[in-house]
Amino acid sequence: MHWKVKKTIVMVGMMGAGKTAVGRALANRLGVPFLDSDAEIVDAANMSIAEIFERDGEAFFRAKESQVIDRLLDSERCVLSTGGGAFLAEGNRQMISDKGVSVWLNADIDLLWSRVKHKDTRPLLRTENPRATLEAIYDARVPLYAKADLRVDADRDVTIEAMAGRVIDALLTRPDVLEKVDDN
Repeated sequence: MHWKVKKTIVMVGMMGAGKTAVGRALANRLGVPFLDSDAEIVDAANMSIAEIFERDGEAFFRAKESQVIDRLLDSERCVLSTGGGAFLAEGNRQMISDKGVSVWLNADIDLLWSRVKHKDTRPLLRTENPRATLEAIYDARVPLYAKADLRVDADRDVTIEAMAGRVIDALLTRPDVLEKVDDN
């Protein structure tokens, strides 16, 4: 048995929700490429996202991010991981829903904090009180993530593989996106 992926599957959610790790595992199981919009921006700019934020500002970064997501949605069917802020722009949400399907990896604040607190690669968390900053970002973004086409809840004890399985189960409710193909 194998899978027929009819639309690009776009992973959305907070930093630390598992978009990259779960996205990779999902792409592997479905037999499609895994792409990461942040990685594509870093490659194109030849600098880190933190450096882009510092040099050109967040608005410039968001404009580039939209261009990259649009281009990736127009390329081959894949699993696409997006930065935590990508889904906040209405234009991006519309583009993703029109050309693909958005999957919100919904993780609670304690799980997110446990995953991001030891990393200094998050420009938005370079503040006096990073936990409070994360909570403020979370509170602002969750109502927008809730507009995703599909929602998959993340729990502390669930492995990356099991999360990929949960995403597949959610995708199977959308025959326009994913189909099981019998090999007989």
